[in-house]
Amino acid sequence: MKDKKTRLIKKLKRFLFKPKDKKQISEVLKLAFDQHLIDSDSLMMLEGVMNVSEMQVREIMIPRSQMDVIDISKKPEEFIPFVVETSHSRFPVIEENVNDVIGILLAKDLLRFNMGEEFELRDRLRPAIFIPESKRLNVLLKEFRKNRNHIAIVVDEYGGVCGMVTIEDVLEQIVGDIEDEYDYDETEDNIIEEKEGFYRIKASTELDDFNEYFGTDYSDDEFSTIGGLVTHKFGYLPEREDQIEFDGFLIKILRADSRQVHTLLAEVNLSELGKKNK
Repeated sequence: MKDKKTRLIKKLKRFLFKPKDKKQISEVLKLAFDQHLIDSDSLMMLEGVMNVSEMQVREIMIPRSQMDVIDISKKPEEFIPFVVETSHSRFPVIEENVNDVIGILLAKDLLRFNMGEEFELRDRLRPAIFIPESKRLNVLLKEFRKNRNHIAIVVDEYGGVCGMVTIEDVLEQIVGDIEDEYDYDETEDNIIEEKEGFYRIKASTELDDFNEYFGTDYSDDEFSTIGGLVTHKFGYLPEREDQIEFDGFLIKILRADSRQVHTLLAEVNLSELGKKNK
């Protein structure tokens, strides 16, 4: 009898409350989180799934100015160091300029060249997929899965290339930032000296830890992380390769997305840094 009553109550609840929009669905999810029915990661992903259906490619694409491309006119020995340095798995290949993308090169295909096999770059290219900047992310993700593509070139209304987007960029809107084998592991230090005077730094590094490492005295009243301080110094959300110099530091943005900075490279001028802290 008790089980029957419980089932009836559940049916009544489903009948009485039918979410009318995504805002109400979000409220239900947050209530489930408050009641410990789902954890914070699940809440983030479920909200991400809803957001993806409303977002367009232009909101997350890598801008044209930040695209790492390979010129078809260059020989493999000329661009392989660039491939190694950037550590991407796929590269748009251009003929004359960025508007003329003729295909996609998979970095793994360069293994044949290194093994001494006959290698013609044009013959190794995969077809490039072109999409409008207005395409919704949920539609793009479905197409990526269906066609087994991992990268698409974004074009504007006039057909000009305005950026590119990868399947990882889309998935990060759902599951958060995805780190690969070239990113920091969660267990690694926030600040790593790559060579004398050059330091790779996680933007999430607390200012207290940054101050302790470099002997600086930045206040955490407004910003709690070095990423927040650097963004404030720029005066805008910086993009990859952007640089700024202050207080004996030359800061270069190594990794950033449309929402935040992730990794910095700091070149430290010890003499200037010493003056600042006297």
